Amino acid sequence: MPLDTPRAAGVSRSQLLRAAAAALVASHLPAGAAAPASAAQPGGRMNTRPIPSTREALPVIGCGTWIGFDHAPGTPEYAGLPGVLDALFGAGGKVVDSSPMYGRAEQTTGELLAAHGRRADAFVATKVWTQGRAAGVREMETSLRLLGSDRVDLMQIHNLVDWRTHLATLRDWKAAGRVRYVGITHYTASAYDAVEAVLRSERLDFVQINYSLDDREAERRILPLAAERGVAVIVNMPFGGGGLLRGLLGKPLPAWAAEIGCTSWAQVLLKFVLSQPAVTCAIPGTRRRAHMEDNARAGFGEVPAPAFWRDKVDAIAR
Repeated sequence: MPLDTPRAAGVSRSQLLRAAAAALVASHLPAGAAAPASAAQPGGRMNTRPIPSTREALPVIGCGTWIGFDHAPGTPEYAGLPGVLDALFGAGGKVVDSSPMYGRAEQTTGELLAAHGRRADAFVATKVWTQGRAAGVREMETSLRLLGSDRVDLMQIHNLVDWRTHLATLRDWKAAGRVRYVGITHYTASAYDAVEAVLRSERLDFVQINYSLDDREAERRILPLAAERGVAVIVNMPFGGGGLLRGLLGKPLPAWAAEIGCTSWAQVLLKFVLSQPAVTCAIPGTRRRAHMEDNARAGFGEVPAPAFWRDKVDAIAR
């Protein structure tokens, strides 16, 4: 889903991150001491939440591969992607989400995980996105080949395309050990009637859905239903498609951000999403290591309750 785009008012997210990291580190240094080039991740490991169907612990911040991983070897963008995965795994994260509709992203993900010995560290999710049983099987076989594995952690029916057909196949694949978990996805509130209908009628492990501070319909409909049905929730657009974060870059963080352990707007927006207890994991997409490091920090420390945001949402969105 949409990548976190960095530019607003002539200031990049990377520039702001470097300045924030330097200020944070400098505030803890003795007088006259030099600050390192970048701040380290917070101590400890990333927070986890249980997948309801198995109670397996899943780290709360992952990485989406839409746009960011659609690059080929030999390009500068591709060269930077190992650093993104290093930042994710180094912080204790593990969820990497892809799809056949993301161009080269599945292949890139598989290549990087294999080349850097990271497959065992990753919880790999991808999707089936086609019509018909035979076409679905071919597409999923191709995904596994590109990802370099004979099984995948989570296979999702992308945007509910031919979901009845694919769900029957996925149940067979799950019984055979080719997928560990089964889910559905969508990215727009206009599809929530259909998403709700599937959640109510079928037993699923996961639902992946859009949710952000400026797109809150899921908290009224999908999140309560997922909690009721024991379905894990992956949030695929925690920055509101990028526009929300772009609009905040360059604005000073409010004083209360420090109360919840946030040193950037990206962390604020991610902690807002994680404030919903039904949310299992958020997967902001990026191709920049500095952004992945920043995103991952939202997975540390306490997460405020939903009531914390009552007097803050409107002020942020303005």
